[in-house]
Amino acid sequence: MALLLSLETSTAVCSAALHEQGHLLAFRILHTPQSAASQLAVQVNELFEETGMKPTSLHGVAISAGPGSYTGLRIGAATAKGLCYGTGIPLIAIDSLRVLSAAIPERQPDIYYCPMIDARRMEVYCSVLDYQLREIETIQAKVIDANSFADLLNQHRVVFFGDGASKCRETIQHPNATFLNNIYGSAQHMGALTFSRYAAKQFVSVGDFEPNYLKDFVAKTKSPAGML
Repeated sequence: MALLLSLETSTAVCSAALHEQGHLLAFRILHTPQSAASQLAVQVNELFEETGMKPTSLHGVAISAGPGSYTGLRIGAATAKGLCYGTGIPLIAIDSLRVLSAAIPERQPDIYYCPMIDARRMEVYCSVLDYQLREIETIQAKVIDANSFADLLNQHRVVFFGDGASKCRETIQHPNATFLNNIYGSAQHMGALTFSRYAAKQFVSVGDFEPNYLKDFVAKTKSPAGML
């Protein structure tokens, strides 16, 4: 029986979950921005305490691989790598937009799904997936305007969701566009995705793996006093 730990830190929501053969055993989630640095390890320890498991019981660790928050992704990757190095288990990487899409419980065959993660101003990280989470459009950083996804929307109903979708609601006015609220990526929804990759031995190199930041990190600095 494969015991797998999943970590999701690509947005303001920080979460960790334990699954056995894809079935959820326990999870922790915190809807607090920038909480991964101080709380992710705490969440993982709480999962072990709740289930009576130990790090040495794990068969693999899965992480949301980006795009998303530079800091969150970096912390998630470092935590996962530490567990993998310490126990000799494999690392599994799942793109954050597919993880976000897995939070929709009943996907319909005739609808496309567009997960969106906020990337500042009118830009989002997004992709388009079918109901089986197969890519229709690949991951990209996209500036949203009134014509965004027009060709796709002319042919299909598209559901938009995630923390980047709310700011696009007033811009994308096509009748085939639907927006869902309160859909967020969480480790609790990673069970089937994680187990599928584990069973297929779709692992990434623990030493070489880097999250898909998609864009270079831009550090915010304070302006000197008296300057704008």
